[in-house]
This record gives sequence, C-alpha cells and structure tokens, in this order.
Amino acid sequence: MTEIVLMSDPKVAAIPVAECGERLVDVRLGDSLLVDTRKQDPTDTFAYLREGVVERLLKAQMMLPQGLRLLFVEGYRPPSLQREYFEEYADQLRAAHLDWSAEQIHSAASRYVSPPEIAPHSAGAAVDLTLAGADGHELDLGTRMNADPEESAGACYTHAANISEEARANRELLGTVLTAAGMVNYPTEWWHWSFGDRYWALITGEAAALYGPKEVGSCS
Repeated sequence: MTEIVLMSDPKVAAIPVAECGERLVDVRLGDSLLVDTRKQDPTDTFAYLREGVVERLLKAQMMLPQGLRLLFVEGYRPPSLQREYFEEYADQLRAAHLDWSAEQIHSAASRYVSPPEIAPHSAGAAVDLTLAGADGHELDLGTRMNADPEESAGACYTHAANISEEARANRELLGTVLTAAGMVNYPTEWWHWSFGDRYWALITGEAAALYGPKEVGSCS
C-alpha cells in the first residue's frame, strides 16, 4: 500500500495559499444533489462549498450509473467547529494512550480530523459524501460515515482490506467518478474528498492551494 500522507505532515502546511476569491455557495440550490442533514450545524453552513467544488461534484454525479446519486453530508465547517472536533478527538486519544507525546497525539488525531490551521472543510474545499440509490437509501461502503480508525478497526481507510466485496466495489465507483472530476481523497476517510485545498495541491503537484479558510460571514 502506498504510504499515506497525513494532514499533520509538514509538507501539507508548507503549501502556500493563493486565495482565488471564489464564493461559497449552497449546494441545496437547484436540488441537483441529495443532501442529508445529519451534520447540519447551528449556522446552517454545512451545505456550503466553493463553486469549483460544486461543479466537480455535479460532473462526478453525471458519470454514475443510472439510478445512483451522490449523497452530500457535510461541506463547509466553521474554523471554531473544526477546532472543537479536533480537540475532542485528541482528548480521546490522550485518555487512551497516556504514554503518547503531544506530537504523537497531534499526528494520530489528524487521521480522523484535520488540524484546524489547514482544514479543507474550513476552506469550503472538502466534502463528506457517499453513494445512494434514487430513493436516497445509502449504499454499503463498509463503515458508517465518520467512523474513526479505532471504532472501525481501520475499515474507514479507503483501501482497507477488512470490508466486503460489495463495499469495496462501491468505494471504487465513488473514487472513480470523483477522481475523474478532479478531486482527491484523504486515504484515512473513504468519504472525504476535496479540491483546491492544500492537501489537493500536494497530491496533484500544484504549486499552491486555491482556497484558504473562510469565516461564516463570508458565505454569500
């Protein structure tokens, strides 16, 4: 298996951001994507993404076999909420691994939650999504969305071996259309895909990210 570059890797933070100024838009407008509300936040900005990311999702959806849809779960995440998620998971790891250093905790936490300072979700560049039938019923992709590595015994990793053939085929289909549309996956989370962020720039060899963090008030 190819070595996984974690979000905490200094190579990710070293990528500069050449903010392009693209708007955050509500993916619910136009009813082109199925939208699940399980991650709806108090500011109701969970359904926002940069325009370029939405364009690529729609392109990917057009490549799916008839009767299948992308099911959008979460896009934009305010920096404060990202920080809260990261610290909560880091606290769980500290409690479970009393002998781990601060660096080990930070690195391990980044398998599941991006460090706040470089988080693709807070730039409106990342989306958590899955596949569904025309009726909105989710397909089997091996784990529940947002299952952490401990809970899933590593099955949340995109190329995990401990999932069924059906789940593997569904992951491959999801990956094929999203990759063809220009997005990249974070390999520790089969559901997390992004475009225009630092991680995308590193994986694709781009000199800079297109999108930097935005505050809630910038959603317009």
